[in-house]
Amino acid sequence: MKLILRILLTAVLVLVIDYFMDGISVANFATSIIIALVLGLLNIFLKPILVLLTLPVTILSLGLFLLVINAAIILLCDRLVDGFRVDSFLTALVFSVLLSISQSVVNFSLKD
Repeated sequence: MKLILRILLTAVLVLVIDYFMDGISVANFATSIIIALVLGLLNIFLKPILVLLTLPVTILSLGLFLLVINAAIILLCDRLVDGFRVDSFLTALVFSVLLSISQSVVNFSLKD
């Protein structure tokens, strides 16, 4: 039940960020649910591999390279999901930071 709630909340957050941010385009709520699912799957399966492969760079950048990995995952999601468009790498970077911060705030406020 918590997983479904998190996916729906992420979908709503994607739509809210799309509304306030230029350079991001989401077709509708169904597309935002698909985006939330694809981002979740990419973060589960692909992100650990990318983090492991880029560990030296991540250490040298004091963890800031993780932002680049997050933006790359957003751009990959753009390629995989029809109805989702990201204009540039910088837009994907800002989108990933905003989504991470808003997810943290929402998850913290909904904790038991």
